Amino acid sequence: MTGFNRRQLGKGLGAGLGAAALGSVLGGRVDAAQPGTSGAAAPEAGLAFPQGFLWGCATAAYQIEGGVKEDGRGQTNWDVFSHTPGKTSDGGTGDVACDSYHRYGEDIELLKALGVKAYRFSIAWSRIFPNGRGKPNQKGLDYYNRLIDGLLAAGIEPHVTLFHWDLPTGLAGGWQSRDTAYAFADYAGYMAGKITDRVKHLMTVNELRCFTDLSYMTGGKAPGLKLPMGQVNQVRHHGVLAHGLGVQAIRAAAKPGTQVGLADNATIFVPVIETQDHIAATMKAMREENAMFLTAIMEGRYLDSYLAAQGKDAPQVKDGDMKAIGSALDFVSLNVYTPNYVRAADNAAGYEILPHLPQSPRMASPWLYVGPEALYWSVRTVNDLWKPKALYISENGCSADDPVAPDGKVYDADRIMYLRNYLTHLQRAARENYPIKGYFLWSLMDNFEWEDGYTKLFGIHHVDFKTGKRTPKLSADWYRELVRTNRLV
Repeated sequence: MTGFNRRQLGKGLGAGLGAAALGSVLGGRVDAAQPGTSGAAAPEAGLAFPQGFLWGCATAAYQIEGGVKEDGRGQTNWDVFSHTPGKTSDGGTGDVACDSYHRYGEDIELLKALGVKAYRFSIAWSRIFPNGRGKPNQKGLDYYNRLIDGLLAAGIEPHVTLFHWDLPTGLAGGWQSRDTAYAFADYAGYMAGKITDRVKHLMTVNELRCFTDLSYMTGGKAPGLKLPMGQVNQVRHHGVLAHGLGVQAIRAAAKPGTQVGLADNATIFVPVIETQDHIAATMKAMREENAMFLTAIMEGRYLDSYLAAQGKDAPQVKDGDMKAIGSALDFVSLNVYTPNYVRAADNAAGYEILPHLPQSPRMASPWLYVGPEALYWSVRTVNDLWKPKALYISENGCSADDPVAPDGKVYDADRIMYLRNYLTHLQRAARENYPIKGYFLWSLMDNFEWEDGYTKLFGIHHVDFKTGKRTPKLSADWYRELVRTNRLV
């Protein structure tokens, strides 16, 4: 493992409280039948999700597609980074990955077999604009049209992310350059004009922290830089600006009825005890610790506390930037894996983030500490702070060791444990009428896991990376039954 892992800055402490936590909410909503902000009726069955709840799976272009030199695709930062010795585990690259560029029909069949009604995938910017801007590449667009049409023919709704870290190297300076934000807006507007006759949910960018902080501050992700804080803050600003300009460009070009949001891995906070003081501390931590990303997007400004803390390193903001960054969204999607536990504290911040401990339970990835309450509190804090129109979980899942049994199958009961416990807490959010509309499991299949190469497996389908063969794991059987019954199983 090199550098920080993919969600390292969001890692936290702890194990889940379990289903017993569903019975009462100290200091919060105490009656599950109490009306929430969405106005939807609470599900009657104790373990059921609301009628029409959207179940799906998620992937990302560079992690599954392969075909990196086919049909005019341009080079990306991850092509360069993964081919640099020592940057990825065992020298893994996305050159072939799951070969979904050629086998997307098989992947649609996997989704059909699960019974899910939605698929979240990303578009490779460099397939559309090989150099990041300029003349569009029709063959790249043709591929995504085939994928979208195939999904719709199978009764599966496409939810599209426009940027999932694979930045065209033709954009000089990458995210250090403000011009990259403008280039992204042009690309986003172009795609909105081409696919929103069929795609009704678009997400601008995926996980701002990862393609800014983990790429330009700690250096564990492409392009692997470790910049001084002033430059890091400017990269952050260009990231949220790209999102905001992208929202504006999509709205200008999209067909009526298009829903626009983003997929963010906001750092998630959970109160150590559900009492008023700890809950208030958690809300404050959520707003303050996400000041440079989700808070700025939802409030259209940088918090004074953030700017003061950065001092001379604060980002340079031009007229109109914050208005664009704060463009109204139709939904917020959250990538949630692990929490940070918070207690009320008698200090300047008013809260303390507790450190994780060596014995705290975690999955195969060292950063992935198990804390099922994260799914509930991610929804509750974002809702109560900013009142988005709708919320989705755009990613949730876990790595596991996944040995293949003598019969050729993977009996990943530990992954089922993780998913069952996390979804118990998402069901709590639904029971309390928070506007949670759907859930996308990460991931449909084992894939290229960035700097971890192929050493960390998140899929509910095993992939033989020599042959490309996909095989359902036990967790796929579990998820299929959950989807079929729309309740915890």
